[in-house]
Amino acid sequence: MPAPVITADKLDPVWKALSDPTRRAMLDILRAGPRTTTELVDSFPRLSRFGVMKHVDVLRKAALVQTREVGRQRVNSLNAVPIRQIYERWVGPFQELWTGHLLGLKQSIEQESPGRKRNRSLRSKKTRSNKTKE
Repeated sequence: MPAPVITADKLDPVWKALSDPTRRAMLDILRAGPRTTTELVDSFPRLSRFGVMKHVDVLRKAALVQTREVGRQRVNSLNAVPIRQIYERWVGPFQELWTGHLLGLKQSIEQESPGRKRNRSLRSKKTRSNKTKE
């Protein structure tokens, strides 16, 4: 059987951008609202301005950040559409799968031990009565 051919996916740049904790932190900041590049630089004192701009560029290429110029400033905004696309493609289908499994597990447990809840309530009553005696 031949090995599967791996092709580039349009979401590959998004995965790459999200793989870095600094870039995820930048997206967290931008989730609160647009920020100038200077504000982003100030939020990461351990990085140089050049370092922050390289991260913003990766986010921009992944379409996670949109930048517009206002006078001499660049204002960066979060674009959550690529994250939503990842969710719809990768998280959503698995969420449905696991939700179905968990509901089935819940139902089978409830069918196997229907009196279990009553036993718990009896134990808690006994514990309460013992505490009041002390």
